[in-house]
Amino acid sequence: MPHAVAMPKLGMTMREGTVLEYRVRPGDRVAKGQIILRIESEKTEVEIEAPASGVIRHLYVEPDALVPCGTFLAAITESGDEAFDPEAFRSQNERAETRPAAGARPPGAAAPAPSAGGSSGALPRPAERPVVPAARKRARDLCIDLDRVSGSGPNGRVTVEDVEAFAAQIGERVLVAPGIRLEVPSQGAGETVLLLPGFGSDVSAFGPQIPWLAQTHRVRGVNPRGVGFSSAAEAERDDVASAAADAAALLEAPAHLIGASLGAAVALELALSRPERVRSLVLITPFATATPRLLAVVDAWARVAAEASPEALAAMLLPWLYGGDFLSDTAACRRAAKSLAEAAARVPAATLRRQAAGLRAWSGTREGDLGRLRARTLVIAGADDLLTPGAADLARRIPGAALELVPGAGHAVGIEAAERVSRAILAHLRAG
Repeated sequence: MPHAVAMPKLGMTMREGTVLEYRVRPGDRVAKGQIILRIESEKTEVEIEAPASGVIRHLYVEPDALVPCGTFLAAITESGDEAFDPEAFRSQNERAETRPAAGARPPGAAAPAPSAGGSSGALPRPAERPVVPAARKRARDLCIDLDRVSGSGPNGRVTVEDVEAFAAQIGERVLVAPGIRLEVPSQGAGETVLLLPGFGSDVSAFGPQIPWLAQTHRVRGVNPRGVGFSSAAEAERDDVASAAADAAALLEAPAHLIGASLGAAVALELALSRPERVRSLVLITPFATATPRLLAVVDAWARVAAEASPEALAAMLLPWLYGGDFLSDTAACRRAAKSLAEAAARVPAATLRRQAAGLRAWSGTREGDLGRLRARTLVIAGADDLLTPGAADLARRIPGAALELVPGAGHAVGIEAAERVSRAILAHLRAG
């Protein structure tokens, strides 16, 4: 019986991966558990083992190819003499994830850059497209921004069918407030763990931790307002209190909250305003009052996002987010820059401006309330974090809080010390 080796789905946000190298060739005999190839997700590199002993009969994908999760990469049969049709085997069994239609882009993705012959680096403003009235109503009912929907009618007119096709593409979202539906991917079973990403991030920021947590818990990631496929509010700022209320609306029972940076502020706010909804807290690089450096960086983040490419934004952010040891690793920096650019394409500049305004408004408002926290709390901090250097001091002001301080790590400690952070979180969850 043939065995397939497919591109794995390593986390609930992973959609595709890259084949870096094969360590076998067709005709090679392999043992079950032997490393046969290496892949790269947007967060990490992973070695893939043979699912069974046998002979490598076919390699489907060339090295350096980016393919959807579920795509067949290799086929193994018990012996080299066994009759085997690789294409028939693939066509009957492959279950690759569906890719977006050609030309489609997720909400928040950067528009195509102007041609090289253009005289300005600014992106052109798209002309307003006609919309069928029924499509406008349907979009309003589904909390969908029509600017994100491609029209198939004459002159690009947006139809009801276009709106419904877009809704099917983005999948299920959860209504948390009037006109606001959030993208909440979920994985695993057990007690609920709610992931709250930081400024300018989506749940992919927790990519290294999700596989660990999903083994024993139901992991729900929250893409905040205006991030990814989550709808945005028509407001000048995204308040931390509103984000906490959104998170509370998702909870069917008390849950463990894991927040990073601005997400840690949301977790703190929820634990203080709705303590009965919180089983425990994990605060990664938290702050109660933003430093001048943090405020300057988030303002620059929003401005660069509006004026430059996601790749340029990623290059600007790297030295602020990572520690010196990480930055000296060229391959790690390349992976980090790639994932930062991909995440940046899912967070529009307008969302960044609203988040920055909300961060400023919340900063300092809960300094005197930390002593009231009653949830079991773990604080995780990087010793070389430039943006939230007071995280360890904050831990000392929370009654009974434990501190995991990672030497040499920066603000992105969950990526720099992924295994250490994941193990610390699991130990904290199991202790309760």
